[in-house]
Amino acid sequence: MKTDHSRAVADGAHSHAGPEPAGQRFTSFELSDFPLPTGREEEWRFSPAHRFQKFFSGELAGPAPTVGVETAPGVTSEQVGRDDERLGRIGAPVDRVAAAAWNAFTEATVLTVGAKQTPEQPTSVTITGAGGNEPGTNHLVIVAEEHSQATVVVNHAGSAQLAQTVEVDVRDGAQLTLVTLQEWDEGSVHLSAHRARVGRDAKLRHVVVTLGGDVVRITPDAVLAEPGGEVEGLGLYFTDAAQHQEHRLLIDHVAPNCISRVTYKGALQGKDAHAVWIGDVVIRSTAEGTDTYELNRNLVLTEGARADSVPNLEIETGEIEGAGHASATGRFDDEQMFYLRARGIPELEARRLVVSGFFAELINQIAVPSVTDRLTQAIEEEIRHTEAVSA
Repeated sequence: MKTDHSRAVADGAHSHAGPEPAGQRFTSFELSDFPLPTGREEEWRFSPAHRFQKFFSGELAGPAPTVGVETAPGVTSEQVGRDDERLGRIGAPVDRVAAAAWNAFTEATVLTVGAKQTPEQPTSVTITGAGGNEPGTNHLVIVAEEHSQATVVVNHAGSAQLAQTVEVDVRDGAQLTLVTLQEWDEGSVHLSAHRARVGRDAKLRHVVVTLGGDVVRITPDAVLAEPGGEVEGLGLYFTDAAQHQEHRLLIDHVAPNCISRVTYKGALQGKDAHAVWIGDVVIRSTAEGTDTYELNRNLVLTEGARADSVPNLEIETGEIEGAGHASATGRFDDEQMFYLRARGIPELEARRLVVSGFFAELINQIAVPSVTDRLTQAIEEEIRHTEAVSA
């Protein structure tokens, strides 16, 4: 363990007993600092921990996925060992699985967008699961150097049991769009911790799309560390029968005059489909002039599906521009369906119109053509299954 990591723990760790404010979460690189979860802890109480008990062991010796990278001009890709000084600088793990992933990985992929580089094409990263029943690890670092502007798309596919860490360093004046797509095969478990730092006058657009896998749990944390920073968090998920999809966010406003916007939307269908969204925003006493808003919407298409949505806002200063949140979960509107059917629109097409309309604005916000085209197609495929699920 490197000395700078130990210092990060000393500076960032907080002692606690039981649930604590998001701004006081315990962090550590040491696995032993996190007791085995019981499922009653705040960070695990919505999660089906019995479905991924092996991830708590700390061994994580299963096969690592293969990583393929297609870089745009101005972007470099490297495979490095765990002793590389660029690893672990964004922040320490906040739960036992994240700590286990940190301690178990042997090599990492580092993507660097060069200073003042503005490639027009996205950089593509394809992470393909290696199969098997034992959990493995993956570590990805993305650095957007000063005054660069780039898009990185990370696609997860195949079959995997994967504990993952994604570190994102958006330096002063840089603009980075990071899109992660979870399109895993049935039976996959993916537990991923995203840790980001946003510099002075920099912007991070962080997009999460979750469609496949048995259990997917993504925990994005972003720290607005310098004045003028901005974070836009967008998320889309479509949860099918027996799937658990969980997105647990923290936006930490440390510096003054920063902006954050979060919008996540999900649709659910089928027995025991379960979606969880936790949105924590912390405004520190040093973060005067903060402007923040978070929104979560869920559309329940069939009986037997469940959505949990918990927005949280902690404010330590009254000198802010604005802060708010909204959350709603609603069932498929039978009256709207009747209206469309009464005008001669077949039921499947009517469902497509309603669900596509629900997601349309969010898909347009993503604004990465290769991604939006895939999403439109994937949503239509999901809708085709709705009739079978409803029957």
